[in-house]
Amino acid sequence: MRRPERRTILGIGVDATSYEDATARVMEWASRGESRTVCLGVVASVMEARESAGYRAALESADLVTPDGMPLVWMLRGLGAGPASRVYGPDLTVAVLGAAQAEGIAVGFYGSSEEVVDRLVTNLRWRFPRLEVAFREAPPFRPLSVDEDEEVVRAMRKSGARILFVGLGGAKQDLWMAEHRGRVPAVMLGVGAAFDFLAGTKPQAPRWMRNAGLEWLFRLATEPRRLWRRYLRHNPRFALLAVKQIMGARFS
Repeated sequence: MRRPERRTILGIGVDATSYEDATARVMEWASRGESRTVCLGVVASVMEARESAGYRAALESADLVTPDGMPLVWMLRGLGAGPASRVYGPDLTVAVLGAAQAEGIAVGFYGSSEEVVDRLVTNLRWRFPRLEVAFREAPPFRPLSVDEDEEVVRAMRKSGARILFVGLGGAKQDLWMAEHRGRVPAVMLGVGAAFDFLAGTKPQAPRWMRNAGLEWLFRLATEPRRLWRRYLRHNPRFALLAVKQIMGARFS
């Protein structure tokens, strides 16, 4: 399967994929037991990758970088990537879980807290009664030792999970997936807040706000202390640089 059309947004490659295309790729890789990484691109990940060579390398090595945020979708369209559409983490998670249930492919969840993972799996069992959840773990909120990390990897291998949803948040999950590519025999998807949304532990923005590119405003209103610095730091600079890139592309 050929890689979808890709555009470079502020120096970072993003794929003009769709839910159908991304799900089909994940299932194909998973059916072969391949170790792959899928990153979900948002404004913060693009801006942070511009400042960190290590993070930029993690995104560049990913097998798929989806436009999770509407600003990236608008950039893809502005750069001529056809009918680019948003591939939103929670919705992609649901699509992949449905396909995994239909094809009998085991999945796993790694990240967040024990409470969130428990509620997430409970909710999913109601929604996908035939889904095989072969692995689930909430790591401690600190770096793991080499021995601890190897123990987690052994458990993942032993479980037989061929799709692993990673909910460590932001750059952390993308870096973790890059570091474990080749060690974990599964397609790893960094879906971040999808754990909380699907578990029902955090409110989700109304669909009209998500479609209008205003989800960041909803999340800022619900988690101001955690998110205000990120949005203040990244959003204005992204907007200015994005306009500059689009204008440059159109006049070149």
